[in-house]
Amino acid sequence: MIIRNNFLVFYRIDPLKSPIKANPLRNPGESLNHRLQNIFLDGIVPYFIAALCFVLIAAWEWIRWYTQTSPNPVLFTVMAIPCIATLLWKIYKGRKEVKRIKLGLAGELAVGQFLERLRAQGSHIFHDIPGKGFNLDHVVIHSSGIYVIETKTLSKPDRGESKLVYDGNHILKNSTALDRNPITQVRANSRWLRELLESSTGKLFPIQPVVLFPGWYIQSVANAKNSEVWVLNPKALSPFIMNNPTCLRDDEVSMCSLHLSRYIRSSGK
Repeated sequence: MIIRNNFLVFYRIDPLKSPIKANPLRNPGESLNHRLQNIFLDGIVPYFIAALCFVLIAAWEWIRWYTQTSPNPVLFTVMAIPCIATLLWKIYKGRKEVKRIKLGLAGELAVGQFLERLRAQGSHIFHDIPGKGFNLDHVVIHSSGIYVIETKTLSKPDRGESKLVYDGNHILKNSTALDRNPITQVRANSRWLRELLESSTGKLFPIQPVVLFPGWYIQSVANAKNSEVWVLNPKALSPFIMNNPTCLRDDEVSMCSLHLSRYIRSSGK
């Protein structure tokens, strides 16, 4: 805005326009990374700041009392105690959640970096595909099929063998099924991706559900051989993919990759 000949003249200033026309593809563990940031920004930092303010106020009142300048420490101390108690509880819960997310994030990053090697063998790799209220950790598109991969990172025992037993429907750790059955989860994720590609391309493609456990030895019993879900250590995935019979033409691999890429870029998450 400038003044010219006693008149106000307004100029419209165009906002900065990004040269990037589409959202970038997502990185491994991007959803977990966002959750980790939100825990600090929404679940810990505000309470810490609030508690610190009350501590400072209470300390100042005690100083006033010590210097005999009409103090009122009791009121501010009473106000500070519940705030500090809430802070300690939030930090306690937040630390447990942070440890769990950091463990899962490390696993997804490790598996994601491992999967990147499959590009040299003609695979198309996608990470952290967002759905409504969930996400697919990884998707591999290869001439042998489309693989929906769920990464589960479990802390290893201090002693003993790091072994999981897969019976085709459940994964057992020390003869006890895992609290959250990843078999059910990866099956649901595979159905979602199959429907997404069918609605986008008009074709029905084979989807292979896979659950990977970094750092664990997987013992598959006889019933597991008849299950459609693979449960593997990440190191065993490449031979499984390469030994699977070819079921997609090169143009179908490209088409699925193109449509999935468009979905990810347009999701805006």
